[in-house]
Amino acid sequence: FSADYYKMLLKLPDTVGPAAMTPNQDDKPHFEALLGDDVVRHQHDRADLHRPQPSTEIQQYRRAVAQLHNEQLNDGLSDELKLLVDSEETLIYAANGVQLSTIKKLKQGHTPWQQGLDLHGFSVDLARDDLSRFIRDASRSQLRCVLVVHGKALSQDGTPPVIKSYVNDWLRQLPQVLAFVSAQPRDGGTGAVYVLLKQIKD
Repeated sequence: FSADYYKMLLKLPDTVGPAAMTPNQDDKPHFEALLGDDVVRHQHDRADLHRPQPSTEIQQYRRAVAQLHNEQLNDGLSDELKLLVDSEETLIYAANGVQLSTIKKLKQGHTPWQQGLDLHGFSVDLARDDLSRFIRDASRSQLRCVLVVHGKALSQDGTPPVIKSYVNDWLRQLPQVLAFVSAQPRDGGTGAVYVLLKQIKD
């Protein structure tokens, strides 16, 4: 292009520049006018992220569940079955240091049981949790002997005594248990056990 052409461009009015590309605000209706009178302008542009605090009862429940969960982890009871026992099999266990005379007295029912737990119809997980809690609470209450009814699972379809087998495993793992033995017929026979607990000294 010639020099005269560039001189002509330099003499063009300012409306060719960016200002000419700005729309005329007076030519378009206002945004709020389009929305109508029912719309109220929001006073701030930040979302309200405030969440209501849970009630005291819910907080207490959550703490109780967390504490129970921690205690279950400390017990370390597994859902892996080590040994499947027979329905009519007599269960017997004694920790190191427990005298034979103590076991005989327990087996003969001469050590009165003070509280009982019935696990009939429980799932494995529920039975484990309830047994762990029951033994722990009994020990804290300074109980000497308790009764745990696990059942025999004697059924026409030959269902094995799963809960009985698990109880036989779990009681051996709980540190509060000194000994256990199948109960006398009046207390459930081979469907229950007397459990002798350690005495915790203050």
